[in-house]
Amino acid sequence: MAGYKPVAIQTYPILGEKITQDTLYWNNYKTPVQIKEFGAVSKVDFSPQPPYNYAVTASSRIHIYGRYSQEPIKTFSRFKDTAYCATFRQDGRLLVAGSEDGGVQLFDISGRAPLRQFEGHTKAVHTVDFTADKYHVVSGADDYTVKLWDIPNSKEILTFKEHSDYVRCGCASKLNPDLFITGSYDHTVKMFDARTNKSVLSVEHGQPVESVLLFPSGGLLVSAGGRYVKVWDMLKGGQLLVSLKNHHKTVTCLCLSSSGQRLLSGSLDRKVKVYSTTSYKVVHSFDYAASILSLALAHEDETIVVGMTNGILSVKHRKSEAKKESLPRRRRPAYRTFIKGKNYMKQRDDILINRPAKKYLELYDRDLKHFRISKALDRVLEPTCAIKTPEITVSIIKELNRRGVLANALAGRDEKEISRVLNFLIRNLSQPRFAPVLINAAEIIIDIYLPVIGQSPVVDKKFLLLQGLVEKEIDYQRELLETLGMMDMLFATMRGKEGTSVLEHTSDGFPENKKIES
Repeated sequence: MAGYKPVAIQTYPILGEKITQDTLYWNNYKTPVQIKEFGAVSKVDFSPQPPYNYAVTASSRIHIYGRYSQEPIKTFSRFKDTAYCATFRQDGRLLVAGSEDGGVQLFDISGRAPLRQFEGHTKAVHTVDFTADKYHVVSGADDYTVKLWDIPNSKEILTFKEHSDYVRCGCASKLNPDLFITGSYDHTVKMFDARTNKSVLSVEHGQPVESVLLFPSGGLLVSAGGRYVKVWDMLKGGQLLVSLKNHHKTVTCLCLSSSGQRLLSGSLDRKVKVYSTTSYKVVHSFDYAASILSLALAHEDETIVVGMTNGILSVKHRKSEAKKESLPRRRRPAYRTFIKGKNYMKQRDDILINRPAKKYLELYDRDLKHFRISKALDRVLEPTCAIKTPEITVSIIKELNRRGVLANALAGRDEKEISRVLNFLIRNLSQPRFAPVLINAAEIIIDIYLPVIGQSPVVDKKFLLLQGLVEKEIDYQRELLETLGMMDMLFATMRGKEGTSVLEHTSDGFPENKKIES
């Protein structure tokens, strides 16, 4: 037994997980703070000026939160009905809000009562925004109209009636005070110009439009509706650049990072996707507990706030760079201590004695050394090993199968022990890196314990689930082999067409082998 060789634990690379700069950047947030609101959070908007407070619209109230506070620092609740939207002005001093009764109200952040009230819509107002000159407000409502209001005179300036369904989203240009965008449930996104009293551009999204976003430069427009996020080039007359379909349910909100290099979208499928604005590929994804209605990012992406249908507000703050505490320096040995004897030359009569480092066997190796195969398998099926380091468990199963004793190690187990084996197989069988080893083990378990099915409801349920997973995995393997066979045939055909040799007779009468390129 002195020559026992420990089991070599094979490393199984995890496929599909790549650590990128985006992964590190977007994972660098603290544990989210959850705040309970009175109803579904329909809109979140950050103030563009310090201290970067944010307004949360939920039910019949608008709460103003400090960036790091969990309680509202101010509440606006003087609405006749449900409030749907609220947006800060560019200087962060004024807030405009729209409500279900068709009213548009203007608030001063330092006060509580509304400064201005604009009445003209007959149905719920779902979008409001300030124009670039800060003296006008744009609003869109369920009465199919878009209105432009003058703040100093509290009067309506223009009304646009070009939409044929609810107007649910909109935004104003940050560069031109006369341009603004609206999106409607009539599947269109329109750009209006206050100087022409009509829309100057219209694009067909193809789905009811839930959110629109205009890039700071004004050259690109993003629309969201259904499962699609579409990017339009405004400088080319609304040409479609790219159509993204990365969500499984309706996309409800859009947001742009502070640098403008990343686009974020929230959806009812409880995910927030982060896209690169150069390649429009998904570079990161966030998961949440409920469907997402609103999304906002603070200055320099320091805080990300997500509002959900269950009234929960999820707030994530970026981790601050930890400053290393200066510890008192220990007095280290002198340099001569480390180099002492370094240049010593072996003398003629010296005897060199090597002291090999003693190697200790792991507990499962000790069991295998003494042929305790069932106990070795039990050790690696413990949760501390099976969950944290499943590659060790798979390596032991592979070693037992190589020795031909895997069936003996799996046989004769009670309900608790077999449940532990089934849990491990169900958890890891679908992983491609473990599938070749675990499919064989699953087939052995099915053969051993199939005659005793029906004695334990818990084991029966897991047993049927395992059997289904094995059959599904075998079908996948069969489909992959068929696909590989078809690809091999295609490649062989292509190689055959690339070069075909023919015999041609030259002028002197001798045949010459020539290659014809396809």
